[in-house]
Amino acid sequence: MKIVVPSMLAVALAGAVTAHAATPPDTLVIAQSIDDASSFDPAEGFELTSVQAFTNLYQRLIQSDPTNPTDLKPTLASDWQPGRDNRSLTFTLKKDARFASGNPLRPEDVIFSLSRVVKLNLDPSFILTQLGWSKDNVDAQLEKIDGNHVKVSWTADVSPTYVLSLLAAPVASIVDEKSVQAHAQKGDFGNKWLAMHSAGSGPFQIRKYIPHEVLLLSANPTSPGGAPELKNVLIKNVPEPATRRLLLEQGDADIARNLGADQMAALKNTAGVKPMAIPMASLYYMQFNIDAKPALKNPAFWEASRYLFDYHGIADDLLKGQFQVHQSFLPEGFLGALNENPYRYDPEKAKAILSKAGLTNVSFKLVVSNQPPYLDIAQALQASFARGGVKVELIPGISSEVATTVKAHKYEATLNAWGADYFDPNTNAAAFAYNPENGSTTLAWRSNWHIPALNKKTLAATAESDNAKRVALYQDLQRELQKNSPYVIGLQARNLIAVRDNIKGYVQGINPDMVYYGQVSK
Repeated sequence: MKIVVPSMLAVALAGAVTAHAATPPDTLVIAQSIDDASSFDPAEGFELTSVQAFTNLYQRLIQSDPTNPTDLKPTLASDWQPGRDNRSLTFTLKKDARFASGNPLRPEDVIFSLSRVVKLNLDPSFILTQLGWSKDNVDAQLEKIDGNHVKVSWTADVSPTYVLSLLAAPVASIVDEKSVQAHAQKGDFGNKWLAMHSAGSGPFQIRKYIPHEVLLLSANPTSPGGAPELKNVLIKNVPEPATRRLLLEQGDADIARNLGADQMAALKNTAGVKPMAIPMASLYYMQFNIDAKPALKNPAFWEASRYLFDYHGIADDLLKGQFQVHQSFLPEGFLGALNENPYRYDPEKAKAILSKAGLTNVSFKLVVSNQPPYLDIAQALQASFARGGVKVELIPGISSEVATTVKAHKYEATLNAWGADYFDPNTNAAAFAYNPENGSTTLAWRSNWHIPALNKKTLAATAESDNAKRVALYQDLQRELQKNSPYVIGLQARNLIAVRDNIKGYVQGINPDMVYYGQVSK
């Protein structure tokens, strides 16, 4: 279909598709599912579609370098200085920075943006409340020094290095206070309005959003990071992966996201198309409830299980490139990630370990989502464990039921996935290696695994300012859990996408928010 309609929204909703189509030269057209989106307010949005949009709509004081994500670069801040007590950071704001509205960036915008997250107390707020912030004290922790400087303080025992990581998360996006407050309703800090609008300084702004149909972004030519190359980004809701592939093949889309192995195989030799498998910060692992059965509490069983997980058989043969083998709790690409994979599938070795420990006729029930790839992986594990003499009974269920069962400790084992909430190693260490006995429902808590010594090491890593020392602490933690923990971490997911080969400058990183449209050209 030749697109000559001036309204991009009309283009997005057009149903006809014919071969040899071409998308408009000034518009990036993306086919993906956007059914998960509930809000485009960075204080609330935590779904994949929302988070992917935030880096293009908003900027933070500091952000990851797209080409080297562990390197934090000044964005709306031009520099920063830690306080003498290591409990504050003073930021110098970038001179002449403006929001898409034309309003200048002020210290008040920074204070408003960070404090509203804590006061609204929505899903992503926990990222900032780790600083010891609450609705009662957050105002005292944020101070305007002068017209160009703002001081951020905290009460938690964490280092400035760790705080910078948190301030680089999407939830810490800086919004235009004047625009947002002009649309506030009943003290909601503009939350309802921002669900479908934007008020940022990023390279794009929301022009139109129709839930379950289309998200249309238009260029913000005055963005402090520079004007984007293209005038529009149009994201169509296309729920079926096969349809996304077809739109890409025919030229009706420039990018197709979240494809399956079958779609990638079909596109492998397609002219004009470039398939890409991008590592994601999503780990697939088995977890045991160690209080459910005596065998599940035995470290010998944990060790044997590491030799009964058919890593390469699942990643390479069963799931055909959708995953890569990864056996530590920090995904490849994270600061301090341990990319050693010391375990291999060896049922005979597992049998010997179990026999030496006096474990015979071992069996367990594995609760698992009935959706792919979970059930596919679970069925493969059932077979691979059987060859080591361990019987696995699968208990499939809908995802919400599985989650409820695991959180209630009413399970023996589960297969699940864990995705990073922000780009710092603590996001996973605090889940796998932390059970503080204070009501926190971490993964270690779900396993009934009591680990006071590991708790101290996990806290020490957040308090460490020296990057090299932090890396060493996290690598020690990973090695300890690899050898002795009630988890078998086996796989890291890959994001399967494909782009037309005339698309230049598209960058997508390991974390969901690391999707960059600003430098894309055709």
